[in-house]
Amino acid sequence: MDRSYLFAPGHNEKLLSKVFDAGADAVMLDLEDAVPIDHKDTARRLVAEVLVDHPAWVRVNAAGTDLCAADLEAVGRVAHGIRIPKTESPDDVRWVAERAPGRPIICAIESARGVLAAYDIARVPGVRHLAMGGVDLQRDLSAGNGNLQTLYVRSQLVVASRAAGIDSVYPQLDDETGLREQAQFALSLGFVGKSAIHPRQRTVLHEVFTPNDEEIAWAQEVVAAFDSAGGAALQLPSGEFVDVPVADRAKRVLELAASLSKP
Repeated sequence: MDRSYLFAPGHNEKLLSKVFDAGADAVMLDLEDAVPIDHKDTARRLVAEVLVDHPAWVRVNAAGTDLCAADLEAVGRVAHGIRIPKTESPDDVRWVAERAPGRPIICAIESARGVLAAYDIARVPGVRHLAMGGVDLQRDLSAGNGNLQTLYVRSQLVVASRAAGIDSVYPQLDDETGLREQAQFALSLGFVGKSAIHPRQRTVLHEVFTPNDEEIAWAQEVVAAFDSAGGAALQLPSGEFVDVPVADRAKRVLELAASLSKP
């Protein structure tokens, strides 16, 4: 799982030349909302050219539209993966998967209908993660932009995707405190990554979604004690009770830390 997904508009040749050097775990080249309608063809051409040398995800236009069909014709077989915006049904996913065979898919949930269908969407073969499209979702729900206003939706997506998902972007570039608070809140719910709209958001996201020294030390202690006990439940010197679910959680922390330490 990637901790940060940095977006770049597909028609902006200058940004396309810089985004891969910004240090994000993954890059999301955008053919949807960030691209004006009269620049769509240019964006498809530029993104297809970039993908020859740089693996990246691509956010296409809404499934089932002529715009999306043209997007997938251009990049469906060369993108690292496809992000579907405004996903509302398993049929949306299958429609895209047929035109981008073998590509992993991120489904952005951005409406009430999408939230209610999240479990069925997550079960479609090829779906890698669910993501919350916060701005559009808040508009659809007429909700505020605080953490509690989207608590139900975030928890629903974590449960539905089982392996968690990617949180939505934080649009205030000069509010590092707010970004950190939102990322930490998402982490507490089970999310393990977050989208970014500017490279300077990367540092905070990587700090939040990377296991710290204390978490790694806890995980090492749990795994060592559990293994020494032969897989039997036990109590740590701190008083914490350890059984199979706790040991599994500790192993996931160590696996994540190990994957992030690789060059």
